[in-house]
Amino acid sequence: MTIYVGNISYKMNEDDLTSIFSKYGTVTSAKIIRDKYKGRSKGYGFVDMENEADVENAVNSLNGKEIDGRNIKVNKALPKKEF
Repeated sequence: MTIYVGNISYKMNEDDLTSIFSKYGTVTSAKIIRDKYKGRSKGYGFVDMENEADVENAVNSLNGKEIDGRNIKVNKALPKKEF
């Protein structure tokens, strides 16, 4: 299950995301989306967790929580659209 994480600090990295979300269950991957030209964070990312209960717990616990001076937005990610 994939979780969208928005409004994150620009200095946050994938290890930070993994650390934050691992308190709520097993994290299988964490990815921060970066500008392809400058390599800087765009301020959002995605976290994959093993099961639905962990995803629900993480979303309910972390949405709106202040981390690194920013109130993060945490939601279940929408499925990718096929073109």
